[in-house]
Amino acid sequence: MELTKFGHSCVRVEDGNRSLVIDPGAFSDVDSALYGADAILITHEHMDHLDPDKVGDALRRDSRLRVWGPQGALDKLGRLGDQAVAVHGGESFEAAGFAVQTFGDNHAVIHPLTPTIANVGYFVGDAVYHPGDSLVIPPFDVSNLLLPAMAPWAKVSELIDYAVAARAQRVHPIHDFLVKDVYFNVLVNNMNPIIEPFGIEYVPFDEPISV
Repeated sequence: MELTKFGHSCVRVEDGNRSLVIDPGAFSDVDSALYGADAILITHEHMDHLDPDKVGDALRRDSRLRVWGPQGALDKLGRLGDQAVAVHGGESFEAAGFAVQTFGDNHAVIHPLTPTIANVGYFVGDAVYHPGDSLVIPPFDVSNLLLPAMAPWAKVSELIDYAVAARAQRVHPIHDFLVKDVYFNVLVNNMNPIIEPFGIEYVPFDEPISV
């Protein structure tokens, strides 16, 4: 399988003629990510993870395209009939020929007074886990973890601990549209000395990644 990042949290997973896209949001190159895709997985409804206009247009143009996500996210796409499937944590299904498992039900807490919305993480093809905006840990080792690099709901120490707790072999940064190079240097310089003794490798999306 090959992972290609199209900005922020949007990652396309391809294997031969199969392809699915996770979190095509407003900070991403949505049109390029969705071109020729067979399926879409949405972790939650925030605009940086779901561009409802572009995703909705893509679904209406291509009746074979399917989307999975929490009901709140799907509601933003309008009426799509059997093209849209609502999911919760603890489910298993197939999307574009990939085995998919879901984990978690809630977005990480931004502030106690901020309303909580649904968030579902996706483990795709027994190889890559996209948590969306959460730090939910699947009950097994994660070979490739898409690790949020910065978020209003997490500290650097929590993100580093998450990579270790998820027993990841490799971590690939996402959720980074607002990140400057200097912050990445701070993150990596603090993270690598901690994760490397656990056998975890930091692998940025400088080019498509084979998993």
